[in-house]
This record gives sequence, C-alpha cells and structure tokens, in this order.
Amino acid sequence: MSEKYATDYTLPELLVATAAREINDGDVVFVGVGIPGLAAGLAKLTHAPNILMSMESGTIGSQPYRVVLGIGDNACVENAVCHTSLWRLFSDQQAGFFDIGMVGGAQVDKFGNLNSTVIMGEGDYETPQTRLPGSGGANDIASSANKTIIMLNMEKRRFLEKVDYITSPGYLDGGEARERAGLLGGGPQAIITDKCVLNFDKETKEAYVSSLHPKVTWEEVRASVSWDLKAANKLGETEPPTEDQVKITRTLDPEGIYLRGGLKNLTLDKYLKMLEESRDELCKISMSRLYSN
Repeated sequence: MSEKYATDYTLPELLVATAAREINDGDVVFVGVGIPGLAAGLAKLTHAPNILMSMESGTIGSQPYRVVLGIGDNACVENAVCHTSLWRLFSDQQAGFFDIGMVGGAQVDKFGNLNSTVIMGEGDYETPQTRLPGSGGANDIASSANKTIIMLNMEKRRFLEKVDYITSPGYLDGGEARERAGLLGGGPQAIITDKCVLNFDKETKEAYVSSLHPKVTWEEVRASVSWDLKAANKLGETEPPTEDQVKITRTLDPEGIYLRGGLKNLTLDKYLKMLEESRDELCKISMSRLYSN
C-alpha cells in the first residue's frame, strides 16, 4: 500500500481520509450514507479491515462493493454478517455496543451539540424561520455511541456559541453536564470540517482547533465561528490523503456522487455501469488486502 501523499486530491477526499483515520481496527461503526459512508469504507479497505460496519436499515457487518445511495439500498446488505431490524440495531446501540457513530447537522456549538430540527431566526420552536428534517437516528447515535465524529462545513451561521435547538447532544453546557444528564455514550471526539479539525478539551469539553487543512489560515477559521475559538498550543496541519486513499475513495464513488455532486448527472446507464465496474475493482482491492495481511 502506497504511503506517499497525494498531490491532486480534492477537499471532499481530504475529509474522507481524515474521517477514516478516526476509525480504529476492530471498531463497531454506525455508518451513514455520503462522506461518512465513504470514510468507513476507506478505513475498512486500508488500515482497519476488521471494523464492523452497521447501517440504519438493520445491516450488521456489511462490506459494500458499490456506492450506497440510501439506507435501504441493496448495497447495504452486501457481504453482511446479518440483516436484522432498525429497532434491533438501535437497541444494540443503546446497550453500548457501538464504538463510533458519525453525525452531522445544520448547526453545532462549542460543546458539540448539534441541531437538525429548527432554525429559530426571529421566531420560536412553534413558528421557526426554518423547520429541518429532525433527528432520525442522530439523537440515538450521539446519546449512545462510545464516541461520535461530527462532519460539518464550517460557516459562521452553522458554528454557534449555542445552537437554536439540541437535536443530538454533545457535551450539553460543558464540564460534567453529559454525565449528570445520564447519557451513556462518550460524546463527540472530533469535528471534521472543510477548513480544519476540532477536538474537545478534556476538562471544559469546549471545542478547539487541533489542525488546519493545507493552505487554510487561522484567520479564515476564526472568522467562521461565532465564539472565541481557541487553538491547540501546537497547532498542526491536517495530514493529506495518501495516493492509495485517494485511489480507493474514487473507486468507492466513481461517478463522484458524493465527492463532486454528481447525482444530478447520473443516468440509469451510468449507474448500472458504475455498479458493475466499481464492484469488480473493490473486490480486487479487498482480496489483495486480505492476502497481504
């Protein structure tokens, strides 16, 4: 496997690689579609072949060889250990069986609380400026997973000192608030954005910037949040993806559905060709990893 860093990667490919590095071999991972799904797939095909990928529709231990377009997609059950119910999957999560969950939302605050319910604006909960889709399984993931990884584009309107509504709990109002609330999961470990990576202070639970992405300045990041953002004492640079990571990521999403917004240009013929070709290539990659280990 090539450990040489790529030079022609895109920002979404950097996000996929950065998120994949948060996953350790042997982790049980609650996987969503899109960039989080690509990250889990990349981890499994590189440094973490023994992760157990599970999806909201009830699939446990899948290894998709085709891009997943939704939680009910046939690719979700590919090579799965078993396929149970959504209810059973969330019950297992609430029992503490999941190491990592990947979540996102419309807003996040300095303690990692997420909002995907309402944007208040000048209104209130009953008459908000914007009503969003709501929790889905996000609250369960944030409440119960041993750690969560948040993925969100960094904009001042999204990164707030206090979210309008807590859909998915982070560290609530900081310190030991999460423990006092009786939440079983360990809380957010990182926020991966399009500008930087944030981690959380062990005592205060406030988010701070641990690394800037290549070519991004501290001033750009600071201007993208609405609170007095702090940085690590030794502010690093986010590790670029390797050539191998970029190659596999592009194989996972050959039409750029998530990497380049390619869904709008996807035809049935392109879709069928993509499924056939990506499956063959990913099978080869998977088998080569198996025999190399």
